[in-house]
Amino acid sequence: MSGHKSIDHLKGVEHLKAIIRKAQKKDIQAIQHVAKESWHDTYKELIPEAIQDQFLEQAYSDEMMAKRIDHSLFLVAESDSDVIGYAAAFQKDGQADLSAIYLLPDAKSNGIGTQLLDGVLEALDGVKELYVEVEKGNTSGETFYAAKGFSVVDEYEDDLFGHALQTKKMVLVIQRMRR
Repeated sequence: MSGHKSIDHLKGVEHLKAIIRKAQKKDIQAIQHVAKESWHDTYKELIPEAIQDQFLEQAYSDEMMAKRIDHSLFLVAESDSDVIGYAAAFQKDGQADLSAIYLLPDAKSNGIGTQLLDGVLEALDGVKELYVEVEKGNTSGETFYAAKGFSVVDEYEDDLFGHALQTKKMVLVIQRMRR
């Protein structure tokens, strides 16, 4: 995609310190780019590309992104002024759903996913449980969340535009320290 710089400078960096901030509408195109690159990388063996593209077109349209930025917790990770990842969550009645943590493929495995998760946890107020759904076979996602203390609470079949997915629902019980 034109207009997006290569992030080759991230390769081989073990723990990069990214700037984690709230997403703004000016970030929509960069978020869409990260979504497409990360989905195609993450789900290449799990979801046909045409179905991925159909989902991305709907869930990451300009209109939908503007709504998500305005009405949910939506964070981006920046490195050298480039958006290289994002996280999104929704909060209601003492629990929250983490709807996404995605990174550009070259930005994985250097601590940015952890920084985004930490940013989400810091921003959530009064939440005791954080849920996330991970597709069975998304080993990087399953491993990441298990390493962060999430545990599987349910497994079920989900449907994405007629494509059957095996989904794991995981939860992190949040124990706030008393001050």
